[in-house]
Amino acid sequence: MLRLNLQRNISKRAFSQASTLLAAKKQHDVVIIGGGPGGYVAAIKAAQLGFDTACVEKRGRLGGTCLNVGCIPSKALLNNSHLYHQMKHDAKQRGIDIQGEVSVNVAQFQKAKDTAVKQLTGGIEMLFKKNKVTYYKGLGSFEDENSVKVSPIEGLEDGIAEETILEAKNIVVATGSEVTPFPGIQIDEERIVSSTGALSLKEVPKRLAIIGGGIIGLEMGSVYSRLGSKVTVVEFLPKIGASMDDEVAASTQKFLKKQGFDFKLGTKVLSGERNGDVVKIEVENVKSGKKETLEADVLLVAIGRRPYIEGLGAEKLGLEVDKRGRLVIDDQFNTKFPHIKVIGDVTFGPMLAHKAEEEGIAAVEYLKTGHGHVNYGNIPSVMYSHPEVAWVGKTEEQLKEAKISYKVGKFPFIANSRAKTNMDSEGFVKILIDADTERLLGAHIIGPNAGEMIAEAGLALEYGASAEDIARVCHAHPTLSEAFKEANLAAYSKPINF
Repeated sequence: MLRLNLQRNISKRAFSQASTLLAAKKQHDVVIIGGGPGGYVAAIKAAQLGFDTACVEKRGRLGGTCLNVGCIPSKALLNNSHLYHQMKHDAKQRGIDIQGEVSVNVAQFQKAKDTAVKQLTGGIEMLFKKNKVTYYKGLGSFEDENSVKVSPIEGLEDGIAEETILEAKNIVVATGSEVTPFPGIQIDEERIVSSTGALSLKEVPKRLAIIGGGIIGLEMGSVYSRLGSKVTVVEFLPKIGASMDDEVAASTQKFLKKQGFDFKLGTKVLSGERNGDVVKIEVENVKSGKKETLEADVLLVAIGRRPYIEGLGAEKLGLEVDKRGRLVIDDQFNTKFPHIKVIGDVTFGPMLAHKAEEEGIAAVEYLKTGHGHVNYGNIPSVMYSHPEVAWVGKTEEQLKEAKISYKVGKFPFIANSRAKTNMDSEGFVKILIDADTERLLGAHIIGPNAGEMIAEAGLALEYGASAEDIARVCHAHPTLSEAFKEANLAAYSKPINF
């Protein structure tokens, strides 16, 4: 029997080696592993720079988490739930009479989201064809330091039919991230859901509990709160919003509380278990130690994301991984192999699609010219609640910790003419400038259109503008952006309209 097993093992190894030798082989200048925001942008840019480029994606649809089960579908739900809430609660005061009851068709609600996702993923495939990027649908993993094996995935539509070896002069890893599980809580994507499951609920839960007061949890809470759910957010930290400026986080919490949110801050989750159609969550106050049990129809686990390297074969090459599971790179995105670069969520920095996109472009520019650049001090964040919250640059807390002298300028949207006419005037613009040079250090906005307005702050930061430089730029009237101008006026002098 021992001899027979030994022969079988030898035969399996021989078959595996033979399969590798027989696998179809293709050659490319650059191979990107992962077709998310970082990966597909890197692929397109590499092709535009003249590289023979290939992109490997196992999902079968490009766009990664962001486009398929993240940023894009969540924004579709946020926008449409906001329209529903406005029609149901604000129409009358706006002089709009609606005959009959306004209600939600959940199936159509979800279909509208899915349609947007399908159109956008298809759009990226068209961009690949336009830029002559070769697209391999399959699982990409390292065969060795100069080649990537693409394995077929059963049931994947239009996936590769046979194992293929891609020999590459350069390889870019952009495998992204996955939902961080909560120890001891089993996600079934029905009653206990991740952000993925929360995007596809078949009915609006009467009670929605959320573990995590970060952007993902608060955005999903906003969707279902508008649709009628009673939302309870449980957060271990004493504040919501993770990296938000403390004043902005406190103001945001007040706005959400007015919308019906219940917050349990400084609270530890001990367990969460489904019992039929009810989820019971045991929690404990961090300071007092007092325990209580919450009940919900749906529990959303939203405690963040973690780097995804499963199946990549990074260990085969001895690529360094840090304590948080991220692939370690130098300041030019290089692993220990200069021709293997890593970008996006799978390495250091904020897990944001636009950060990954900038890194994708910079990484392939390094390959082409030896030069690339990402300003990590100027990466905006946006929470698409209502009002929106957006920020870029330093917070007050960071400036205090760094012992940098600063001045603050604030302007409320209630004093902005466009916000008043839109009946959407909650929030403010907060500007932080250097006390001596008056150079912009940070901008924080709660209010309508904050996610679009923050781009002006990013441009000003990039070019080292002072508050006076910004305030002396003529802003169209009446626009929400005038609040940004007035906040800068307030930072170095006095506002005109407040």
